[in-house]
This record gives sequence, structure tokens and C-alpha cells, in this order.
Amino acid sequence: MLKVLKSGFYTTIQDEGRFGYRDKGVPVSGAMDVTDVRTANRLLENDDNAAVLEITMTGPTLQFEEDTFIVLGGAEMSATLNNTPISNYNVIHIKAGDILSYGRLLKGFRGYLAIKGGLKTTEVLGSRSQYYPITKRGSLKDNQELDYDAFSTFVPKISELKAISLLDEVVLEVSKGPEFDLLNDAQLESLFVKEFSVAKENNRMGYQFNEKIKGHERSMLTSATLPGTVQLTPSGKLIVLMKDGQTTGGYPRIVQLNDKAISILAQKRSGDTVSFKLA
Repeated sequence: MLKVLKSGFYTTIQDEGRFGYRDKGVPVSGAMDVTDVRTANRLLENDDNAAVLEITMTGPTLQFEEDTFIVLGGAEMSATLNNTPISNYNVIHIKAGDILSYGRLLKGFRGYLAIKGGLKTTEVLGSRSQYYPITKRGSLKDNQELDYDAFSTFVPKISELKAISLLDEVVLEVSKGPEFDLLNDAQLESLFVKEFSVAKENNRMGYQFNEKIKGHERSMLTSATLPGTVQLTPSGKLIVLMKDGQTTGGYPRIVQLNDKAISILAQKRSGDTVSFKLA
């Protein structure tokens, strides 16, 4: 068991997501920064879909009740094991009773904790990703306990990795969305020349920016959206749908972020700047 002594600001269980239910209005969910999660899981020789903890801004305090192995990834969050600093992308042997804590956020916004074999929490609609009300809770709570399989021996093929970090990247590669051709020259220039700073309205559902481009007067039927869909509102505001974002929307879908771009944006906080590049 993994005991949650303190849950942190917003800590959730995530795998790669919940697929096949968008026609019923169920978001994909899953890890926001899937690039870093896959790296952490592969170091432990886990399946890419193994469930991890996604840790936002302020980390939890966790006690392991059985031996295992872990890898940290994503944001740099001043993690310690029994008060000794540990770093990302190292396979770390955990012994029963060990306590993992997080300190000051140094870089990025979302950190990840991968455990050998993955967390063994209940699957709902084929996924362990937390998303209330599909799952009983939307995030971890103090004193909660999470199942995992004990491992006392494990010899990894790679025990340490200097991963290519996305934390410093600021360019979001996009492809054309279904309504891309509605953009005029002035809008295109603004979209691909400007820098956009992340607004305070940012979470797992979507990201907004402080800057706008020229708006539109286009009305359209509500249409399907995906994580990474960038919508343009009549006022010129850009809304990037993220992993818990709605499954349909009524604004033009001008561009679409790829997985890497979603991962980059997921590590940005209010005030950080990004730019768009057509792939």
C-alpha cells in the first residue's frame, strides 16, 4: 500500500486515458504530460499505460508500506526520500516505511511518480485515470491508501537517464484544424508571430492566454473536439482544450496540438509564454 500522508495541492491518478466513450460525453483524461510519463514508465519497464501519480504545483507526502522501485519525471519539485534529495529519471529502490516528500517547485508545473508495475487502483471504463464524476474522487485525499505490487528485486536495463527535457521548450507545433481556412492573413500573422502568455484560467480542462487575435462572426454547429484542439472565440480569445476538456464545442477549431505540444503546454503556469508553429 501507498499511504497518502498529505495529498498536496492537486494530485491525481492518471494513465494514458479513457478511450471509446467520447460519443457519450466522457473526456479522455489521462496524464497531461504523456511524454514524460512514458519515459518514467519505460525506465521501470512498465507498460506505457501503467497508472502514475500526476502532481500539480505542490507535491504530496507519501509513505510506502512495501518494497518497490520508483522513477520521478516531469517538473522539478525538490523531492526527497527520507529527507535525502532525489532527482528525476533515476530508478530508485524503495524499502517498506520509506517516506517520499516534495518541496519547492523549481521548474515546470506537473511532476510524475511512476511505480514498478503501476498503481493498482480500480479501473472505470477501461482506465484508472481520475475524473469526477466518472470516478468516485477527482483527486487524492489525505490518509487515502493506494494499492501497488511489491517488488524487492529488479535489475533495470537502464537505471538512470538524462532525459530530453520539455520544461524549457516554448514552441507548440500544431496542424491545421477543420476551420483553419476561416483565418484571414491578419489572424494567421497574429497566431504564428505573436507570443502568448498563459492566463490564470488554466487547468486540466483547458488553457487560455492573455493575448488575443482578431475575432470572428462565424456561427457553427457544435462539433467534435479533442485534447489539443485550439478554439477561437468571437472575441479573439484562444482556448486550448486539454485532457479533461469537453468532447464537443461550438467555436471554430483552428489548429490542433500534437502530443508533444500538449506535454509542453501542460508544464506551463500563469505568465509563462509560448508560440505556435505550423508543423
